[in-house]
Amino acid sequence: MTEAPEKKTHFGFTEVPEGEKAGRVQGVFNSVASKYDVMNDVMSVGIHRIWKEAMMDWLAPRPGQKLLDVAGGTGDISFKFLKRAGHGHATVLDLTEPMLVEGRKRAEADQMQDSLDWVVGDAMALPFDDNTFDVYTISFGIRNVTRPQEALNEAYRVLKPGGRLMVLEFSQLPNDGMQKLYDLYSFNVIPRMGQMIAGDRDSYQYLVESIRQFPDQETFLGMVRTAGFENAKYRNMTMGVACLHSGWKI
Repeated sequence: MTEAPEKKTHFGFTEVPEGEKAGRVQGVFNSVASKYDVMNDVMSVGIHRIWKEAMMDWLAPRPGQKLLDVAGGTGDISFKFLKRAGHGHATVLDLTEPMLVEGRKRAEADQMQDSLDWVVGDAMALPFDDNTFDVYTISFGIRNVTRPQEALNEAYRVLKPGGRLMVLEFSQLPNDGMQKLYDLYSFNVIPRMGQMIAGDRDSYQYLVESIRQFPDQETFLGMVRTAGFENAKYRNMTMGVACLHSGWKI
């Protein structure tokens, strides 16, 4: 018998075997970890901070809740969550250890160390028991997962009944003309910024390509529902440059 060919997926605009994508994504974030927060500010002109605050507004963290922040990188979302909740616990999980190392260097991490865990792990195979967390967040990370549907299925598994999913991700603008303008900025400016600030054009070329490969708002909403989440809906941020998806495990 001949072996079935390995399934393919996209790494930006390049088609690669599924088994290679995680390693390539790790390579990107290993490369940019030390400049990741600075580049986020430059690329979005600081607007990513407004999007994350909007995420917290909709989430409305409550005291004592347990958060799992997947692809949590340098801890932005977890810090905001704990501040809003007053007290609780956050687990920051990321595939790339250097991102977590950078997060632990931040002043907030030292101040909140008793309420934080930092875990290296895979969104498609979470190292946690069923029904463990009150809230699951993933921000600008699910488009880098090899099989996003499996990540959503895992989110459903580890959430407690009554738990909340929130996904913040770059998305698609509903107007073709505006989308073309945004693409001009993305493909011509961001890789050059990556070269100037992080010394890495290729990683930022991948990041802008990965945004274009990600499903649109309605398609991703269907994936959230397929994972089992109810009362699923989304809100566009900045006309659809980014989008917040929400769902509940009922």
